[in-house]
Amino acid sequence: MLKIAVIPGDGIGPEVVREGLKVLDAVAKPTNLKYELTEFDWGGDRYLKTGEVRPEDGLDQLRRFDAIYLGAVGHPDVPVGLVERKLLLDIRFGLDQYVNLRPIKLYPGVWTPIKDKGPDEIDFLVVRENTEDMYVGTGGFAHYGTPDEVATQVAVYTRKGTERIIRYAFEAARARNDEKKVTLVDKSNVLTYGHDLWQRVFAEVGEEYPDVEKDRAYVDAACMWMVKNPEWFDVIVTTNMFGDIITDLGAMIQGGMGVAASGNINPEGASMFEPIHGSAPKYAGQNKANPIATIAAMHMLLEHVGATEAAARIENAIVKVLDSGEILDLSAGKCPPTSEIGDMIAAAV
Repeated sequence: MLKIAVIPGDGIGPEVVREGLKVLDAVAKPTNLKYELTEFDWGGDRYLKTGEVRPEDGLDQLRRFDAIYLGAVGHPDVPVGLVERKLLLDIRFGLDQYVNLRPIKLYPGVWTPIKDKGPDEIDFLVVRENTEDMYVGTGGFAHYGTPDEVATQVAVYTRKGTERIIRYAFEAARARNDEKKVTLVDKSNVLTYGHDLWQRVFAEVGEEYPDVEKDRAYVDAACMWMVKNPEWFDVIVTTNMFGDIITDLGAMIQGGMGVAASGNINPEGASMFEPIHGSAPKYAGQNKANPIATIAAMHMLLEHVGATEAAARIENAIVKVLDSGEILDLSAGKCPPTSEIGDMIAAAV
């Protein structure tokens, strides 16, 4: 029995999660997939009612599940960043979800702003370190609020954290296809100490993978090549901050936020899957949001837990619907109704 924790979250989150669960129900029947859902009301609305985003023992509750399915985070009436920290960051750090996995994949029938590029050229994986860098919150202020104010935000990299994410990337390259190439994206010409560590660990771990091609690119150059020659990439491994930035660029070249899904992975514990878009409060409750990214996140969840037949059926259904030409615009407010897109994909599985 697959046990899934469901956190619909804020804004459009409940609507898009509803469609992901609809597709899960549709694919479970032909694949004999048994699952159990437990829903949590964590997020901005809970904070406004109770003063807490989630209960104090929330992380302990999540550890009992095989996977976590998250809708969207962010509420306009809650202080900026509060919900994000107490949900996204606390879960990622507390459950040691040290891999942020982002497939950059252009589906057939989806428009890309990159001229003369199609699904054959835009199909790579970004493996982003997820629990270190500047996100650990090390730093502070001196002379706060004065003309002499100093603010520091320290990037933290550990040997353990660097080695395990690089090793994960090499394993992912071996499993993905026959190309088997890993590109390290850093800024070691400027960020001398931490990225020197990344360079050394990449070289050392790489020796264990003689069958995998190794490449390196500075992050600014990588942004250029993602636009000009996305086919050069197979698996990218990079730091938390740079991964955060380049995966949004990746979302744009694969057709936009509405089709981009992500996984926060702990290979030995509970992992969390979500669309990369925000809560889009202006569309909340209007049945106007595009749920494809959230449905694709369900595909990633099932693939991660080993329900490969169900996962493949969902991805094939997404491809079939997008390639059919029935959805002319993927933008929120311009795409077909949220529930209608969910119905289309559920019928296609």
